[in-house]
Amino acid sequence: MHIDFEPGDYVINPAKNDWGIGQIQSIIGNKVTVNFENTGKQVINIEVVVLEKLKR
Repeated sequence: MHIDFEPGDYVINPAKNDWGIGQIQSIIGNKVTVNFENTGKQVINIEVVVLEKLKR
């Protein structure tokens, strides 16, 4: 699996729009740690959850 994210990128979780915009903190294997504006830090398994990268 190719990961098209890097720390500092801004993303949203389309399934959880209420989380707001998140900034990627780290990527380890298939786990991406994202700091979302409304829910704080979340560890996302990108094999299960699709994150959408924002253009900034």
